[in-house]
Amino acid sequence: MHKTWQGQPENEPRKMRGKPLSGRIMLVLCIASFFAGSLFSKHTWSHSSSRNIDREELLVTSNHLNKDDKTTLVEGNLGDIMEEVSETHQAVKSLDKTVTRLEKGLLAAHTSKYYEPGGFTETASNRSAQRAFVVVGVNTAFSSKRRRDSLRETWMPTGEKLKKLEKEKGIVIRFVIGHSAMPGGALDKAIDAEEAKYGDFLRLNHVEGYHRLSTKTRIYFTTAISIWDAEFYVKVDDDIHLNLGMLAATLAQHRSKLRIYIGCMKSGPVLYQKGVKYHEPEHWKFGEEGNNYFRHASGQLYAISKDLAAFISINSPILHQYANEDVSLGAWFIGLEVEHIDQHSMCCGTLPDCKLKAEAGNVCVASYDQQCSGICNSIDRMKSIHGSCGEGDSALWNVHL
Repeated sequence: MHKTWQGQPENEPRKMRGKPLSGRIMLVLCIASFFAGSLFSKHTWSHSSSRNIDREELLVTSNHLNKDDKTTLVEGNLGDIMEEVSETHQAVKSLDKTVTRLEKGLLAAHTSKYYEPGGFTETASNRSAQRAFVVVGVNTAFSSKRRRDSLRETWMPTGEKLKKLEKEKGIVIRFVIGHSAMPGGALDKAIDAEEAKYGDFLRLNHVEGYHRLSTKTRIYFTTAISIWDAEFYVKVDDDIHLNLGMLAATLAQHRSKLRIYIGCMKSGPVLYQKGVKYHEPEHWKFGEEGNNYFRHASGQLYAISKDLAAFISINSPILHQYANEDVSLGAWFIGLEVEHIDQHSMCCGTLPDCKLKAEAGNVCVASYDQQCSGICNSIDRMKSIHGSCGEGDSALWNVHL
């Protein structure tokens, strides 16, 4: 049974749902209510007592007061009243904050069955998940073996170095791929052989297909979080140059935050014309023709925190998918309390851009060519880009996590 995690703006009316309030919460509410009621009662009693003053005594007193004295008396009473009103207003605000904290605590208790800020606990089997700092999923296809080899020869460790990276730094790297439409066929056997040689694949219960990238992304996060209890989950394409040390250092700056979404944020046009690449069949949902999408991270590389991966996993059956994978991911976070971080070092250009930045001490997290949505001719150019824009072998092992 899946549970839906819902965010709710603080300024909107709240509706309490879920399990009944615990005894401790009920006790706090009662004390807060008594405090507010006491203030109101004090104000009401003072007014009731003043009305019981003998009218003749009040009249005599009034006759002995001149006009200025009466004005002073009225202003004095008004000042006392305003002071009490101010105190009552502050008490109400304090009570409202208390209720807000209690509601948040109740929501946290209700959803802790599925995940907690300190660790994902969706199911009993996940409690034994391997701890990690970040899981890097490299999106790949059956036809991309030469691309995978170009990464293994440059920025992606292999063999014992890959295992050491996981053990010492908590950085997990896997090529992410599903199955062919004919399970057990030649395509699947080729991946099985490659996996037996390198041990660097994450196989998904998913049928590969270019127009099914949104589904693949959803299944990737759901699968990854069931295997690794990580602080961050990253998706990167297999034609991107990545500096793992810079990636880890960048993510480490945000590890204290619960719900973050990091990447190169963009807002491209909604393509409504049929037959064009990246055509959006549901373009009408985004307003008039010519409108742009909402801000979302570019699909070449992005990272999300554990809570967001948990949200995707828990709500997987009801997450809507648009034509473009990066748009779908951004749409899943609309309406949630998510911090979008626009990280330009995750989308540097290739030569000479990344080289100039590296020489200036601003090593890029990732580099690719915008016109190709990746590195143009990446198989042939990956080594030269790595040689000019790479962070150096020691950077990854010296990063402090």
